[in-house]
Amino acid sequence: MLEAMIRVGLTGGIGSGKSTVARLLAEHGALVIDADRIAREVVESGQPALAEIAQRFGDDVIAPDGRLDRGALAAIVFADTAALSDLNAITHPRIAQRTAELISAAPDDAMVVYDMPLLVENDLAEGWDVVVVVEADRDVRIHRLIERGLDEADIEARMNRQATDEQRRAVADIVIDNSGDLRILEQAVDGAWSQIIAAKQGE
Repeated sequence: MLEAMIRVGLTGGIGSGKSTVARLLAEHGALVIDADRIAREVVESGQPALAEIAQRFGDDVIAPDGRLDRGALAAIVFADTAALSDLNAITHPRIAQRTAELISAAPDDAMVVYDMPLLVENDLAEGWDVVVVVEADRDVRIHRLIERGLDEADIEARMNRQATDEQRRAVADIVIDNSGDLRILEQAVDGAWSQIIAAKQGE
């Protein structure tokens, strides 16, 4: 049992296996908060953010069933940095508020892992006890994503919009290399778990 809460920021590029690391940390007993899941929750039907998005971007980004048409919205914001900034201004404060609520509700002796793909890109690496970065060789990541059905050109475009390995390492306390198989990754996560606890206890 931990003497106090440990707040861990977990990030990694698309195809790095970050979600698998989050799952393995959860199996160790961590409470995982998924930023992507929160981002989807705050724009669900009936949420104030969805109404603001429709007001800013028009009814074309709302599907016939009243839900957000993510594809239509993405087509707008990926080509327009000002539009993306407007979207972030609507969603980010609500995501931050919900994240803070979930962390506050966690037990005092929990290891809370905030799983956020864009931790570095959104300049949110500060304030965590430990930042864990998951990385893998670019070719390995591309192969994994093709197996998931993504188009290679789309993969390259997504990767190029994200932070580089060097930028992520610059904020990392722990780097987990997930270029190998699951057994190797499990061993790396075991080591990272012990390292996180030891670092906290050594303060």
